[in-house]
Amino acid sequence: MNYDTRDRRALRLLAIGLIIGLGAYWTGSRYGQHAPESVNAVPPAGIPATNVTSETKLDATESENVHIYRQASPSVANILTRTVEYDFFFNPVPVEGAGSGFLIDTDGHILTNYHVVQGAQTIEVTFGDHSTYKARMIGEDSVNDIALIQIDSKGKKLAPLPLGDSRNLLVGQRVLAIGNPFGFQSTLTTGVVSSLGRTVQTGENTFIDDAIQTDAAINRGNSGGPLLDSRGEVIGINSAIFSPSGTAAGIGFAIPINTAKRVAEDLITHGRVRRATIGAEGRTLWPDLAQALSLSVQHGVLIERVDPRGPGAQAGIRGGNRSVLAGLRELRIGGDVIVAADGEEVNSQSDLNLILNRKRPGDTITLTVIREGRKLNVPVKLGEG
Repeated sequence: MNYDTRDRRALRLLAIGLIIGLGAYWTGSRYGQHAPESVNAVPPAGIPATNVTSETKLDATESENVHIYRQASPSVANILTRTVEYDFFFNPVPVEGAGSGFLIDTDGHILTNYHVVQGAQTIEVTFGDHSTYKARMIGEDSVNDIALIQIDSKGKKLAPLPLGDSRNLLVGQRVLAIGNPFGFQSTLTTGVVSSLGRTVQTGENTFIDDAIQTDAAINRGNSGGPLLDSRGEVIGINSAIFSPSGTAAGIGFAIPINTAKRVAEDLITHGRVRRATIGAEGRTLWPDLAQALSLSVQHGVLIERVDPRGPGAQAGIRGGNRSVLAGLRELRIGGDVIVAADGEEVNSQSDLNLILNRKRPGDTITLTVIREGRKLNVPVKLGEG
């Protein structure tokens, strides 16, 4: 067999393979299974949405679940975002995102997660009755992963969800989550409060403080939706899951509603989140540095600079008085080392940020500092950062 014949045969086999492959791809794309992009919660034909099962056959807990779902689900929003990104060749590529949210007042304000609407160029909101609205961003708190958007209902009466109190929750009490996981609109899952008071790091500079842990199933698309108690009041915003596979594994986390209420009030009233600050710059102290500086503590926040007009300076907090090189970093040393705040141990800048996140401008905090080997308690009236 000469090379021309062999080459022609190879080309024919390649062409046949391509035809078969393209045919299989076309068949699969036309008839194969696809994940739903947006699926509305429509009952099967012929079965009334409010009477699938006779309520006389439900026990007390089931009846309560049904009642809460019917009351709350019309006010839970399916949020669709759109933005434009660019590929390697700088061609515009439209990108969609989805999540959940819920109405908090009759003015059309909706709470959700910041990561749901981050970078969105357009925001569209759909409710359980299939009414759809354009929404605009009011503001965000990226640290706490909370955002506030607003719709114009064009005169339609809105039914906001009642907001509860997340301070007095108990491990074991029943909770209900409503959202739009994987685009399945108005989905209800139930569970209990699994744990309280955890701090969950959700990003380099973001966290959920005093997180509500629940075993109610939370999946992609549930983010921003309400976590309800047995009275139908919102106690949290479903925000994150812990799962190696990326799907529900019985460990979900919600932002306490009291945190969200504070953020929403700031955004509506002031147009920004008012953050408490001591007016000083610090750096996490580590053991090697502590040893090099002959400090009596190995952990804390080393204060490098103090705003001369800030609350820390007015209270007497001291910053560094000389500069040194630590590796490739320049440090200001000789200042106070914060080791506690209101009696709560401070081992790092993150610890101090968490404590300040719970405070409001105008509150007074007592900082425990190490100064020239002495431990001092310094009251500081917090300012606004």
